[in-house]
This record gives sequence, C-alpha cells and structure tokens, in this order.
Amino acid sequence: MDHFYTAVEEREHPEYKGKPVIVGADPKEGKGRGVVSTSNYEARKVGVKSGMPISRAWKLCPEAIYLPPNFPLYIGVSNEIMDIARKYAEKFEQWGIDEAFLDVTSKVKDYVEAEALAKQIKGEISEKEQLTCSIGIGPNKLTAKIASDFQKPDGLTIVKVGEVERFLEPLPVRKLLWVGRKTEAKLKTLGINTIGDLARYDPSVLTETFGVMGTQMHLMARGIDRSEVEPRTEVKSISHETTFEEDTADADTVLRALEALSETVSKEALDQRLLFKTVTVKVRYENFETHTRSKTLPFMTNRTQDLKKTAKELLQAYLRHDRKIRLIGVRVSSFVKGEKQKTLA
Repeated sequence: MDHFYTAVEEREHPEYKGKPVIVGADPKEGKGRGVVSTSNYEARKVGVKSGMPISRAWKLCPEAIYLPPNFPLYIGVSNEIMDIARKYAEKFEQWGIDEAFLDVTSKVKDYVEAEALAKQIKGEISEKEQLTCSIGIGPNKLTAKIASDFQKPDGLTIVKVGEVERFLEPLPVRKLLWVGRKTEAKLKTLGINTIGDLARYDPSVLTETFGVMGTQMHLMARGIDRSEVEPRTEVKSISHETTFEEDTADADTVLRALEALSETVSKEALDQRLLFKTVTVKVRYENFETHTRSKTLPFMTNRTQDLKKTAKELLQAYLRHDRKIRLIGVRVSSFVKGEKQKTLA
C-alpha cells in the first residue's frame, strides 16, 4: 500500500488531501519526543521521512497536519484489503500491516496475464477501499518486493526471468531486503554502494565480514531467492501482528498498536464464540531478534479488557528506550467453544 497510514487518514478526512500529513508523535510545537510513523508525499517533498524525530519534522514542515496513529482504523482497513488480495492468489502471505506476497503461478500462464491480474487487484482495492497500492511482479519474492517499491505511488513494475540482475544492478544497496542503515554503512566502507557492487564483490570476504548473512546478501544481489510464499496454516490460536512502517522505541506508539491488535484478536474470538486462556505477545527488534512471552490466565475469557491488560503486562519487559521495535504481535490460545448466550461481552 502507498503511504498507508496517511492514505487512510486522507480517505477518512478528504480535507487533508493536497496538504502535508504526518502520523506519529505529538510535535508539541517542535519540542515533542518520539518519531514520525509515516508521512504523505506532500510532507516527503520537504524532507520528512519515517523514523525521523518529530521535532525535526516540525522544523521542516510546521504547517503539516500532525496526527496520532489510529491503529484500530489501520488494522481494520488492512484486514479488508488482505481479504481482497487473498482471493486472487494460489498462496498468500501477509507481510506486515500493508504488504503481502501472492503466488499466482497457477492462475496465469505468462507475464501478460500476470499484469492483467495485478491491474484487476489494484482496481478492486481502489474501488472498494479508495486507496492505491503499488505492485511488483517477478519470478521470486525478492524481485517482486523490490519491484513493488520501484514506481510509487500507484505503480506496477514487471521484472521477467532473465531481467532480474539487470534490474537490480543500479539500485542502491539499501533497497535489498534485510539491508538496514547499519549494514548499509558497513557495506559502504567496503566500497559497496549499489546492488551490482554487492553482486560483483568477493563472496568469501562478505561471509568473513557478515557471517552467514554475507552469503545470503551476495545471493540476493544476484537475484537468487528460493523462498516460498508461506500461507498461514490452520492453527489452534488466533493471532495478529503488525510491522511498523519504521522501527520505533516510542512506548506510546508501541502500546497503541498493542491495544489495537488486542481489540482485533478479541473480536475474532468473540465472532467465533471462542473463550481463551493463554495470551502470548511477540516482539521483534530492529535487528530481527525475536522474543515471545506467554501467560495462562486462571479463567477462560474473550473480554477485550482482559486481553489488553495481560498483553500490556507481557510487553513491559521489551519496552526499552535503547532498542527499537520492528514488529509486535498478539496471540490467544487454549480455547473452549462457548455457547452464544454464555459468551462474555
């Protein structure tokens, strides 16, 4: 999706269109703490970026409309969009709140049909949700993901078999999956600025410098990715997670997202007339280190307030000002089926 949070806000508030909009912390007239979650293209034109301190955004664009994240709204819209996209795919893998991989190998016979299918998906999302998305088509997940970022907003980029290395070669190395700011800086000290530079570099030196990730980066720079689109399988749990548009250490931002996820999970349990006993919180830091903590309650419930309270308690150990969080998730399990009249509100 294109600048997802601000796009949803513009949809809900048409008077915002054409104006710079920034979702994130309260700027407090340039003295606020916290960061920008996302900004629309009008704000980006003057240099406002995701992850930027909100005080810096204020200096660049004091006239912008500043909004706190409305995660219940964003997650609800995301669920509608994912339902639209899912029906077009043989295999479907949601990737955060606003991205997904679709394996359409069995649905189309060539890239011409794949392009037509992509246009159909874009059209339905536009018609039903009044939002634009950018789609990348490629022979593997890596290429398709990078292609989806190539012509934003409202883009459609096709990279065929045989064109992959030529497409990747001139792009900045930061465009490669898993290459963050720190890795980019380290690669630049080796003289690696583009994906092509990385593809031509001695793989043994990369492995020596970065370990197993060095080998993986070298393969990816050559457009090699054999990972499968992995659909969610039926499990005895209900879970939702969100990847922040930019890694954040802002506790308020993380807690708001946790509350929204808890509301979505408890509503799903309520809709299925399920009572749960175990709550699990998942946290992934900016370096992809991932932790989960669980608590089994002394009673069965599907009440939102029980889930929120427990999830917040579990999250506390991971809220650290010196570590940015990339993803959080909430899961409930240990179900019993409740009769409709006995289900807790």
